[in-house]
Amino acid sequence: MSPGDEHDYGEPAGTRMRLPEADPYGGARRPARSSSRSLVMVVGVVVLLIAAIAFANRGGDDSPSSAATGAGNGDKPRTASTAASGTKPVESRTGGIPSGFPRTQQGAESAAANYAVVLGSAEMFDTARRHQIVDTVYAPDVAAARQSALDTAYSSETFLSNIGLDKDGTAPTGQAFVSRIVPVGTKATAYGVDTAIVEVWYTSLFGLSGEASTNPVSESWYTTTYQLEWINDDWKVADFQQKDGPVPVGRDQKASTADDMTKAVEEYGGFTYAR
Repeated sequence: MSPGDEHDYGEPAGTRMRLPEADPYGGARRPARSSSRSLVMVVGVVVLLIAAIAFANRGGDDSPSSAATGAGNGDKPRTASTAASGTKPVESRTGGIPSGFPRTQQGAESAAANYAVVLGSAEMFDTARRHQIVDTVYAPDVAAARQSALDTAYSSETFLSNIGLDKDGTAPTGQAFVSRIVPVGTKATAYGVDTAIVEVWYTSLFGLSGEASTNPVSESWYTTTYQLEWINDDWKVADFQQKDGPVPVGRDQKASTADDMTKAVEEYGGFTYAR
């Protein structure tokens, strides 16, 4: 993972990532930009780097259990599982992050979606904010093991330079850094009163908006599987796995100008996903 708030700073709230250079089925290409391929490669490295960090110092069998009370004996999940339920979203927050999710399957799915948003946000590039995010969403024993590794990953001057950021993780003057995740749906593949496994399918935006940007904001699609544990009356992340897609076929739409993209980033805040 990259890694999915979204979300640092250069933008209000939110989250992460990239975009295909061509129609995978041989259709019309989007307007070509010389940096598109390098951006895709850079974001791919970020995803692999963060995933590697997340799995560091692990032992034992890490394959998710298929004995899911939420999945139901091999039955296909219903699309209604991500539909609005009428249950009020959580109202409490810890460090600005939704918290206090109910000890239910729906609560676990809501927690996973909200955590995906903040873990993929541009806020992860700010040291103090990153520490707060990790301490809030991860299980305590996991958070303690993650901090130094994440600090190393996000403070690498080579990495920051490759994505167009200054060595302190901020965007150059006149540009806005965008890293925003937008969940499309969730699915609980396993659920128990103390543990849950939830998949979050999302699209992400990542790059720098502005006329001088060499890494324009682009789009990508991922699915992240979160292993959650019920700790201190809330769901916490114990582990995760990330994979590409499912990726829809892109329409032949004209890319927006740098000014339009910057304006959109500044005017449209990110969502939270408690339900």
